[in-house]
Amino acid sequence: MINQDIKEILLTDDQISKRVAELGEEITKDYVGKDIVMVVLLKGAAYFATDLSRAIDSNLRLDFMVASSYGNGTQTSGCVVVSLDVKESLAGKHVILVDDIIDTGTTFATIINLLKSHNPASIKTAALCDKVERRINGLQADYVGFTIPDNFVVGYGLDYAGNYRNLPYIGILKPSVYART
Repeated sequence: MINQDIKEILLTDDQISKRVAELGEEITKDYVGKDIVMVVLLKGAAYFATDLSRAIDSNLRLDFMVASSYGNGTQTSGCVVVSLDVKESLAGKHVILVDDIIDTGTTFATIINLLKSHNPASIKTAALCDKVERRINGLQADYVGFTIPDNFVVGYGLDYAGNYRNLPYIGILKPSVYART
């Protein structure tokens, strides 16, 4: 039933699986012999981070943060609210911050600054989707799955008002869906 709310499939589950495997190989090569802590921004990045962590052939630890700038809308509010910080000690560790999508860059920039206060050895970023044309701060993710156009997308963890995360693909949501609210 939720498939009927999708205007167009942008990325198939096969495309996503292939690209996540490639990112895992790249990260594996970049972090040989290093202590990695993957910090996952919930809830959206849960699907991506799970698959990505399994594609990395290295020991790594997972920790989680909850941060949001969207609420239930389709545009960022510009105000990032962090409701769960990391529990893992990041001091001297190599951190990979993982999110589902980088849009304006506001959330990534805010979280990177917060993570720096934990004194990691390094911080890199990974995003499944990147809307480069929406960036307001020049921030670029270190590992990017796909550069996508400026459409409101859902699936594979990406949501609208908490829904559609469970779609196995990433699709463009019909504007009529969010025009109702």
